[in-house]
Amino acid sequence: MTTTITTGTGTAYEIRALTPETWDLFVGLNERMGGLFGGCWCVAFHADRDDRQPGPEGNKAFKKAMVDEGVAHAALVIDGDLAVAWAEYGSPAELPDIHHRKQYDAEKDADPDYRITCIRVDKGRRREGLAEVALRGALELIAAEGGGTVEGYPHDLTEVIKKTSSSWLYNGTRSMYERVGFAYDRPKGMKNCVMSLEVAAR
Repeated sequence: MTTTITTGTGTAYEIRALTPETWDLFVGLNERMGGLFGGCWCVAFHADRDDRQPGPEGNKAFKKAMVDEGVAHAALVIDGDLAVAWAEYGSPAELPDIHHRKQYDAEKDADPDYRITCIRVDKGRRREGLAEVALRGALELIAAEGGGTVEGYPHDLTEVIKKTSSSWLYNGTRSMYERVGFAYDRPKGMKNCVMSLEVAAR
């Protein structure tokens, strides 16, 4: 699926789903960023499997296998011929290994239909609002898949005095989620929180 998100300044970005056909765009973004957090390739929130090999190349191959199988989802933000940001989303079965999971499981009422676990922006394109574009793009793709309850786990900086580097804001901020329409639920860990939104099918 392809859709378009327009920012408040009028800039339009194409949103494409992560699929075998868009894999090379994802690879380009990750390689420009060093594989994400030292070669993670954004596999940290997926359940481990016997076919996963260690190291950055193993992570890359693991992610590729899941994309080919249709069990890894993301919204890619496209500018020209490059992916410049992305938002990973999926069901709790696809993305079970969230941070502070023990606390989360003890305090949850029920699992959401989808969760958003990672939002990353090309390091040369930060402070352009692309994280929010990626988040909105993920919600558009979720709506096209039937919608449902969506959770995000952003960084809650409402009481943080010291400036936090954008490179460590792996899932955006509470204020960004609030702009998109998410409601605050509860804290999670030291500086994260649980936020939710009901997304209608389209």
